Amino acid sequence: MRRRDFIAAIPAATLAPAALAQTGKVGQQGAPAEGQGGAPQPASAAAKPLPQRWAAGEDRFVRPDVHAGDRPVGASFASRTAVYGLSGAAGSAHPLATQAGIDILRAGGSAVDAAIAINACLGLLEPTSSGIGGDAYAMIWDPKAAKVVGMASSGASPRGLDLAAVRARAKNGALPALGAVTVSVPGAVASWGAMHARYGKLPWKALFEPAIRHAETGAPVPDIIAYYIRRSLAAFRRPNNGIEEVANALRTYGLADGKGPAAGQVFRNPDLARTYRAIANGGAKAFYEGDLARVMDRYFKRIGGWLRYEDLAAHRAEWIEPNRTDYRGTTVHALAANTQGLATLQMLNILERFDLSGAGFLSPLSIHLQAEAKRLAYEDRARYYADPKFARVPVEWLISKEYAAERAKLIRPDRLMTQVSPGQAPSRGDTTYFSCADQDGMMVSMIQSNFRGMGSGLVADGLGFMFQDRGQLFSLKDGHPNIYAPGKRPFQTIIPGFATRNGRPWMSFGVMGGDMQPQGQVQIVTDRVDYGLEIQSAGDAPRWHHEGSSQSMGEDAPNLGPTGLLRLESGVPDATRAKLAEIGWRIGDPDGGFGRYQCVEHRMDGATRVYAAASEMRADGCAMAY
Repeated sequence: MRRRDFIAAIPAATLAPAALAQTGKVGQQGAPAEGQGGAPQPASAAAKPLPQRWAAGEDRFVRPDVHAGDRPVGASFASRTAVYGLSGAAGSAHPLATQAGIDILRAGGSAVDAAIAINACLGLLEPTSSGIGGDAYAMIWDPKAAKVVGMASSGASPRGLDLAAVRARAKNGALPALGAVTVSVPGAVASWGAMHARYGKLPWKALFEPAIRHAETGAPVPDIIAYYIRRSLAAFRRPNNGIEEVANALRTYGLADGKGPAAGQVFRNPDLARTYRAIANGGAKAFYEGDLARVMDRYFKRIGGWLRYEDLAAHRAEWIEPNRTDYRGTTVHALAANTQGLATLQMLNILERFDLSGAGFLSPLSIHLQAEAKRLAYEDRARYYADPKFARVPVEWLISKEYAAERAKLIRPDRLMTQVSPGQAPSRGDTTYFSCADQDGMMVSMIQSNFRGMGSGLVADGLGFMFQDRGQLFSLKDGHPNIYAPGKRPFQTIIPGFATRNGRPWMSFGVMGGDMQPQGQVQIVTDRVDYGLEIQSAGDAPRWHHEGSSQSMGEDAPNLGPTGLLRLESGVPDATRAKLAEIGWRIGDPDGGFGRYQCVEHRMDGATRVYAAASEMRADGCAMAY
């Protein structure tokens, strides 16, 4: 059935209640949010002369009247079919990284070995979203223990940087987006070391061979990654941007002209190859306690920054117990620690109180209910989420079914909540995601990020990677649980996803992109559970993204009003868009901030294990299985 026929076939009663049934005009258009890329597509594009060919030098060829070709099977909006295999699977945001993971699996490596190799490759191949200057989280299905285990490696702020010094560099009451004041200890390499020590099968050194090879010989840069590198470098070159020095970043990523690669241009990073060799030979300790750590220490002393050898040497990754909730027979797992993973569980608990299936796929009512659940959960996110080593986070209460029932009563199907506040507790990004699975049944859901864009703009002398700017997510508000403190971990946006059914693994999945991540995870779960979409079409389905909730760094999104901005991808039906605007939603143009998804699904065909893997069209990557 074609998409238009599918939408038209939904009974009018299921699309929306009476108050949503009338057609209204689309609401105000909004500007892209900070840190999000992509070329906006104005709603009025159809009224302008339509281009007849793709103009040279343009990033996009936009024809609102033209849609993708028709697939003979599956959802009409799916870009491709999932890939299937019996022995292993992997999906990432770059084909060469996915290939590296498959090669490691074929060589007898575990899913953890493959994940480390993929992550190392992405640090080179996708520096706009990942790298060893950032943090990492993972959830792993341990087939021997028959459970999901969690890995958290989030670095703390420098111990020599106090609150007064941070406030002196604040802008509009928040930390700046770039420069040394935003840098926290990178956690990714520590996560690799801890995961390999527990679950690795191949020698540690072998896991870095693909990344080192690509770094030395070079690899062509895909279109989307090239676009974002050029955007990031343009921001680093702007005057008065707060970056202490930019020469290293421009030399590392800028190629000959300092502006970055064009699509298909070959990129090499010999500095990163040498750094990877040091880690391959010396283990994770080489990064935190060896010569690499001393180079980082000298660099920050040279530029007037605060990160020191002692901060790096003190860092440890940690194994943590994931939280979980049941959503209509599916158990969804999430990490708490200092992440926003609880928001996924909170949203699902609220939505369980409503009949989303009866509302209809991409109907006004379905999107309205999901966006309102997001607004409620994100107020709690801004009020309570923080490093549990420094603040008491009421996790059990936040993800309880009882609290969700109370919050669900605030939602009306025919109108917006005009004012949203956090609940009263009882007294007492840019990111890369990848997933892989092995022949023993182990599955890894892993996410890794430098936070906003490529990171802080700072690259240590000769090391070939950029430091994260995760510290921007601290609050500077007195009394806030996420207020800045030396040696404290900032609130984290990056969250892996995992779902099980009947005590067995089902989906290892993730949706990249700052505050989009819980929103995107919920849309994947509801598309699969409530609307029956398969692994690939769930990722390709048009998405919504709500902006304007309170932020944990203590700064609300500017000029978005009390109800924020609801961005809809162009594939959302016009009738849905119009009805949402009629009841008061302020509708924004698509801006590229809808996340990017990878997923590996575990199935059983009788006694035979089958993996299905998917990678969507919003990124340059692919999924593979064998």
